[in-house]
Amino acid sequence: MSKKLTASEIDGVTYRRAKTWQIILYACNGLVGMSMYSLINLASYSASIGYGVTTIVIGYILTCTRILDGVTDPLLAFIYDRVNTRFGKLRILLIAGYLIEAIALLCMFSLFSGKGFGWVTFTFFYIIYVIGYTISNMTAQTIPALMSNDPGQRPLIGVWTTAFNYFVPMILMMILNMVLLPMFGGEYNQAFLTAACLVCLAAAAIGTMLVCIGVSSYDKPEYFEGLERTKEKLKIKDMLDVLAHNRPLQCYIVSNASDKLAQQTGSQSVITTLLFGIVIGNMGISTMLTVISMIPSILFAAAGARYAGKHGSRKGIVTWTWISMIISVVTLLFFTVVDPGRIAVMMSPAMILYVLLTLLQNGSNMCITTSNTAFMADTIDYELDRSGRYVPAVVTGTYSLIDKIITAFSATVAAGAAALLGYTATMPQPGEACTTAIFWVTMAVKFGMPIIGWLCTLAAMHFCKLDKEEMINVQKRIAEKKEKARHEVIMEHLK
Repeated sequence: MSKKLTASEIDGVTYRRAKTWQIILYACNGLVGMSMYSLINLASYSASIGYGVTTIVIGYILTCTRILDGVTDPLLAFIYDRVNTRFGKLRILLIAGYLIEAIALLCMFSLFSGKGFGWVTFTFFYIIYVIGYTISNMTAQTIPALMSNDPGQRPLIGVWTTAFNYFVPMILMMILNMVLLPMFGGEYNQAFLTAACLVCLAAAAIGTMLVCIGVSSYDKPEYFEGLERTKEKLKIKDMLDVLAHNRPLQCYIVSNASDKLAQQTGSQSVITTLLFGIVIGNMGISTMLTVISMIPSILFAAAGARYAGKHGSRKGIVTWTWISMIISVVTLLFFTVVDPGRIAVMMSPAMILYVLLTLLQNGSNMCITTSNTAFMADTIDYELDRSGRYVPAVVTGTYSLIDKIITAFSATVAAGAAALLGYTATMPQPGEACTTAIFWVTMAVKFGMPIIGWLCTLAAMHFCKLDKEEMINVQKRIAEKKEKARHEVIMEHLK
C-alpha cells in the first residue's frame, strides 16, 4: 500500500501545523467571548436597575459604544505591533484584555451598581469594557494565522471555534435563567446581576487561561517576523495601504459585512416577533429551531471545513454561498405557496418541511462561517507576501472597523421595517393579525436581505483571485523570501 502524501509533500511547501489539543485550547476563546457576550446582554438591565437609566438613553449609549468598539479595533494594531516581551505578545494582550474587561464589568454590574450613580458612571465603565474587549478579541482573531498555514487545517480551527460559540451561550443561559434566576426570586434584580457577573467572569477567566496554554508555543518573536530586514514602527499610512492594496481583504469586507448585516437584521427581536409571533403564529418554534439545529450545524461545519481544506477557503465561500442562496429562495417560495399558520401545527407536513429547510440553511451558513475563518488567515498571509510586513492586527482591525460600522445599522434597518408597518409608538406583539404588508416586509427582511448579501459575496469573490492554487504560491514565496533573508543575515555575520 502506497504511503498517503501529506499536504506539504503534495504542494511542495513546508506547512506549519498545530496539534489538535492546541486548536481545542485556542477554541476555548469562545468560552471567553461568549461568557462576556452573555453578561453584556444584561447591560440594559444593569443600566436600568443599578443606575436608573431610561430605555431610550440605554439605546443611545449602546449604539454609540458599538461604533466606538469598531473605532478601537484598528487602533489595537499599534499596541499589537509594539508589545514584545520575554513572556510573549499574545498572552500578555489576552490577559490584559481580560483583566480590563473583568474590572469594568465588575464595577458596572456590582461594585458601583445600585449606589446612586447615574448614566455617566455606567457609560464610563461600558467604554472601559469596550477597550478591554477590543484588546482580547482582536488579539484572538490574529492567532489562527499563526497556528497553521496548512490550507487543510485552517478550516478545522473554525469548526472548533464554532462549536464553542454555539454551546457556551446555551449552557450559560441555562445556568443564568434556570439556576440563578430562581435563586433570586425569579426576577432581574441587583443580587441576580451580581451573581451573573461573577459566574460569567469566572468562566471567562478559565477560558483565557486555556487559550494562553494553547498558544504558548506560537507566542515567540520568530512567529511575528516580517520579510523586511529593518522593521519600522507601524504608521497610519500602513493601515491605509493595507485597505487600498490588499484585494482579498477588500473582497472579504464586501462579502462578510453584507452577509452579517442581513443576518443581524433578521435576528433582531422585532423581526423574530414578526416572523414567528405573527406570520407563523408560534413564538416557541423559534426556540425549538435554535435547540435542534445545534448538533446538525456543527456537523455541517465539519463538512464545510473538509471541503474548504480540500478546495480552498475561497472556493468554500463561493460554493456554500450558492447553496445558502438556493435554500433561501426555496424557503421564500415555500412561504408564498403554503399557509404559514400550518407551520405552527406540531408535526404537520408544513412544520416538518420548514424545520428541514431551516436546518439546511443554518448548516450551510455555518459552512460559510468556517470558510470565512480560514479566508481571514489567508488574507493575513497575502499581506505578508505583498508588503513584506507581518501585520495581522492591521488586517483584522481594518476589517472589523468597517464591519462594525455597517452592521451597527442592523437595528436601524429592523426598526425601519417595523415603522413601515405602522409600529412607530408600539412594538409588534405575538398573536397580532398577519396582514399582507406584514407578510411581505417580513419576507423581504428575513429572506430577501440575505439573498442580496450573498449576491454581494459572489460578486466580491469573482474579483478575488486568492484561490487554493494562489495560496500555495503565496506560501512558497513567503518561504523563499524568509530563506533569502536568513541567508543574507548569515553572510553579513561571516563578513
